[in-house]
Amino acid sequence: MAREMDDIPVPIDPASTRFLDQLRLFIRHKKLAWATEKTYVLWVRRFIFYHRKQHPSGLAEAEIEQYLNHLVAERNVSPRTQAVALNALIFLYKQFLGKHLEQLHFEPSRQHRSVPVVFSHREATTIINAMKGTPKLISRLMYGSGLRINECTRLRVKDLDFDMHELVVRNGKGGKDRRTLLPESLIEELRQQIGRVKLLHQQDTANGIGEVWMPYSLARKYPAAGHSLAWQFVFPSSNVAADPRTGVIRRHHIHQRTVQKAMKKALSETGINKHASPHTFRHSFATRLLEKGYDLRTIQELLGHSDIHTTEIYTHVLNKGGRGVVSPIDG
Repeated sequence: MAREMDDIPVPIDPASTRFLDQLRLFIRHKKLAWATEKTYVLWVRRFIFYHRKQHPSGLAEAEIEQYLNHLVAERNVSPRTQAVALNALIFLYKQFLGKHLEQLHFEPSRQHRSVPVVFSHREATTIINAMKGTPKLISRLMYGSGLRINECTRLRVKDLDFDMHELVVRNGKGGKDRRTLLPESLIEELRQQIGRVKLLHQQDTANGIGEVWMPYSLARKYPAAGHSLAWQFVFPSSNVAADPRTGVIRRHHIHQRTVQKAMKKALSETGINKHASPHTFRHSFATRLLEKGYDLRTIQELLGHSDIHTTEIYTHVLNKGGRGVVSPIDG
């Protein structure tokens, strides 16, 4: 029950003088995502503990470089992990503390960047067909629309546009909204899902718990919206839980772990021995579009990548096995 609403920011006393509390409040003032807040605070805390709990204001470039070198030499972290730690520390010093940083000189992580695991179409449909209920529908939507798992679980009824065959991802990675396709083959099933949501919402309303969680200050701006069907989650949780900010009992969306467990079971049952997760459906979506000849810019927009280089990784997936060359023995 406690985990049901763990994607909602925890309350913080605005008068708190604790350093990390003040950092959290600053991050929220900047309207960064809850996931970004958790990540930045995690790395700042680790940085502080590495330097024996010295206050960051007393540390500078030399200590940042020392910590980044430690991550590579002693922790053997990936380039991505080192880059996340660097971003957190740059945010800490340049934005929160308002300190200018000179050029940093540190050992960059040089681990090989792995090509993402993808399913063939046969593998993807085999795994999906081995699943049941809501996790199955969510997996079909991830593979059909290229959504991240948290984007899928957070979908609201109003985000689905059946007439236009598109859905809107609100506050995706980087705090951006985007539109992507809504597969025609899923429309009828999603309509039925919304019908189930409507019945459940009516029952919750009758029980006095029909108001859904609203992001930012929307609950104050539109006080009636949280009671409407349009704002209900497309994939609601089977349990109700207490809002961590107010203690109000309400129904949130399905937890990611429910889908992750269902997929792990399906992988085992189908004998598909790939190191995969629900995110593999998103990778597979992008790869299938490339195979069908869609251009990288279109795929970039559908996936919500801010940098085209992130999307280009999927070209390496297609070139797997000798840059796509057909072996003479197969000729």
